[in-house]
Amino acid sequence: MNLFLYVLTVLIWGTTWIALKLQLGVVAIPVSIVYRFGLAALVLFVVLLLSGRLQTMNKRGHWICLAQGLCLFCVNFMCFLTASQWVPTGLIAVVFSTATLWNALNARVFFKQKIARNVIAGGGLGLLGLALLFWPELNGHTATPETLLGLGLALIGTMCFSAGNMLSSLQQKAGLKPLTTNAWGMLYGASMLALYCAFSGIPFNMEWNTRYIGSLLYLVIPGSVIGFTAYLTLVGRMGPERAAYCTVLFPLVALNVSAFVEGYQWTAPALAGLILVMLGNVLVFRKPKPVVMEAKYSL
Repeated sequence: MNLFLYVLTVLIWGTTWIALKLQLGVVAIPVSIVYRFGLAALVLFVVLLLSGRLQTMNKRGHWICLAQGLCLFCVNFMCFLTASQWVPTGLIAVVFSTATLWNALNARVFFKQKIARNVIAGGGLGLLGLALLFWPELNGHTATPETLLGLGLALIGTMCFSAGNMLSSLQQKAGLKPLTTNAWGMLYGASMLALYCAFSGIPFNMEWNTRYIGSLLYLVIPGSVIGFTAYLTLVGRMGPERAAYCTVLFPLVALNVSAFVEGYQWTAPALAGLILVMLGNVLVFRKPKPVVMEAKYSL
């Protein structure tokens, strides 16, 4: 089951970039995010209510969902999308892939979980491999003050994503399932971003065409309802640090899709990066060998 959820998450989030590109146009980016998570929350609530699976939460649970919505479905998306104005998407992908390391560190700080060496080593290999995959894009970019600002925003977005992972893990330890917490989290996140748009004077317009509506539906159902539920379920099952290796793999899927859709050309550094990413994947999911204690006898 874990393998299925892992592959499903990687495949879905590795293809959402197509839908995100199709969203660009008349509708402002923050408004598109509001539509995405507002509709996703509506779908989740309808499904949970009809199936009788909506769990009740106390005040503490709602406060955590509010924080989760702010981290996972609001601030991080605004940080990444704003950063993309000044920083190449490849560099943003490299920064985002550090979520594996941030999750391992945060799990240690907040949950007292031991940091597995294989997870750190695998995350490091994946980060190096991703840098090689995007090397042509990174090498041709000149550093400017805007670049530093974009990198800072990408890092803040990654840390928000990691914080959302910790909050979801905390909710699952309390017996709340991702379907319920995601429904409330998406509702809270979309509501806060809608308030921001209203106070900023950003118009809530809509493009009534197949391109925009189709991409929006893809982001709502597979990208949000299925993708985030599958990923956060993995966070509860496998731990935040192993689940976060998805952030290394889904840019790899995006590049393969780009090879077919946009004519992306594989290079020697990119292939070397691919090998490192896969080796990192093996390390992250390798089960540590049990420590055998030698018995000592005294006569």
